[in-house]
Amino acid sequence: MASEDTTPNSARREITVRRAPKFVPFMILGAVVGAIVAAIIAYGRQADPAFDAGTVFGFFLIVCAGGGVILFSILALVLDRISVKRSKRAVVEAVPDSVPDQGPENDDVR
Repeated sequence: MASEDTTPNSARREITVRRAPKFVPFMILGAVVGAIVAAIIAYGRQADPAFDAGTVFGFFLIVCAGGGVILFSILALVLDRISVKRSKRAVVEAVPDSVPDQGPENDDVR
């Protein structure tokens, strides 16, 4: 049985490069947009004597912020799928370090 070297060369590698969205900022933005929409709904209408504006805002804040988080998460997923389709392949090579790193952890090396 012949032994074949199937390990790739560590000096050259092929990688995939893409720009993917970060999900947490999208979710936070969705919650903020939902809170703004809730404020517009609660305070932008005529006052109803049966309900306080703060109570209406609290109710719509829960509904609109949750909806905004869901919608913006779906938007982030769609943008992530688009970035997968636009990904590109690149070849990287390891470059030996000719100059030692400067810093306090390497002061005693010289």
